[in-house]
Amino acid sequence: MKISESSQTENRYTDNRFIMLPTVDVCFKGLMNNPIVRKGFIAALLKADPETIAETTLLPTILHQDYPDDKLGILDVRVLMENGTQIDMEMQVAYFEYWDARVLFYLSRIFTDQLRKGESYENLKKCIHVSILDFIHFKEDDKCHRTICFCDEKTGRKYTDLMEIQILELRKLPENLKNDSDILNWMRFLGGKTRREFEAMAKTDAYINEAYKELEKLSADERAKLEYEAREKAIRDHNALVNSAIRQGLRQGIEQGIEQGIEQGIEQGRKQGIEQGIEQGIEQGREQGREEEKKLLIRKMLENGAEPELISRLTGLSPDIIKSVETSVNNEI
Repeated sequence: MKISESSQTENRYTDNRFIMLPTVDVCFKGLMNNPIVRKGFIAALLKADPETIAETTLLPTILHQDYPDDKLGILDVRVLMENGTQIDMEMQVAYFEYWDARVLFYLSRIFTDQLRKGESYENLKKCIHVSILDFIHFKEDDKCHRTICFCDEKTGRKYTDLMEIQILELRKLPENLKNDSDILNWMRFLGGKTRREFEAMAKTDAYINEAYKELEKLSADERAKLEYEAREKAIRDHNALVNSAIRQGLRQGIEQGIEQGIEQGIEQGRKQGIEQGIEQGIEQGREQGREEEKKLLIRKMLENGAEPELISRLTGLSPDIIKSVETSVNNEI
């Protein structure tokens, strides 16, 4: 059962119990600042026991702006694990046309930045990018979590495990899960829209329960709330601009399509007119040629002394045509 936007807002603000949404990237980053929450989520991503996850360290990141006039930017969370593995996580709610290329670009940069000049390739450690998307990216299937790596196209054998991409599509989560895995439970929590949903998911796992407690702390922090609301507004403004551009593009496309259609129609009509004109001209030329042949025959028969009545009887031509030719011949004499 889907909950309306007004109901979501009511649930988030009832009795001054405002609750942030983890799909807003500043909230997600705030959750990942908690080492216990971070450990639980990373363990779910790696399909590992959280107790086997050693110390994780947050690396400094900046707000990526892919274009000079990009007011939204993308805020990521970058984690260094004890074994040297780096995990870069991004929460994205706005559709990004070249998301695939962008992910490869930043993952490659993280991977290559590990080495300094002169260092050996054997020092390279695994790098994982995690895209948490609040929109549907892979429209051809209903798979909500996928892991992508380099592999042989024919055999499917993995080429290397040094680079990996995980895509979590929150909008694809089914309402009823038969086999709730740790990562799907986390996806349900991260995609939650009401306090009731967060409370329900907190009961499924100790680490998610810790995430809910951290979410409540963040929601009660006035400074964090101001930052959250500013970011939420930036996302709304960005979406409004994108939707406006799409509508404007559609209108311009329709107008251009009509103009091009008219031009093509005129051009096609002109070509068809020329073709029909040529055909009609040829036919008229043939008809005129036949008329001239008839007149020439009548003229020769008249010159040989044949009477108009005889000519009409022999050729089947009308007396009027024969008389016309006869008058023309007499005028020439």
